[in-house]
Amino acid sequence: MDTDVTWTPKARAVLAAADELFYAHGIHAVGVDVIAAHAGVTKKTLYDRFESKERLVVEYLRERDRQWRDFLGERLERGGSGVVGRLDTVLDASADWTAARSGKGCSMINAHAEISDPAHPAFPVIVGQKAWMADLFRGIVADTGRPDTDRLVDVIMLLHEGALVAAGMGFVDHPFADAKAAIRHWVSVQ
Repeated sequence: MDTDVTWTPKARAVLAAADELFYAHGIHAVGVDVIAAHAGVTKKTLYDRFESKERLVVEYLRERDRQWRDFLGERLERGGSGVVGRLDTVLDASADWTAARSGKGCSMINAHAEISDPAHPAFPVIVGQKAWMADLFRGIVADTGRPDTDRLVDVIMLLHEGALVAAGMGFVDHPFADAKAAIRHWVSVQ
């Protein structure tokens, strides 16, 4: 996976098909023959563009991560200020993102359920996205002046990720609102 993908229209069609199918059905459940057919290309074209299914999975997750970071960045630019306002903005963005994308939960969490081997080329993308989120939360709560910032970030991550899972599974009525309330409590406790 040392070479970059050449983003031809067919490569983009393959990635779009993989995005739709992996998210809807799971990475292991979808074969390259189904992806190629869905994209209107041959399997040879798929392999010419991506070399392997593993590479396609990596690009799928990178693209999902890029889209999320862009979406969240735009929301944070025009969202609330201060620690609580910015945290609320992240949770609101997560709720809106999840609702607009069929509510199957976080693609990184879903991918990790299938790919937990650290040697898999997609593993760094999956855990990297979560590390980025933790760093984002760390930056937001840095202004609290609390000595337990790392613990606070851990709690926020648990509540945020739990809300993503609950939203994807549909077993909590208002997972992001409940997570926001719990985060507000944790931020206010010294």
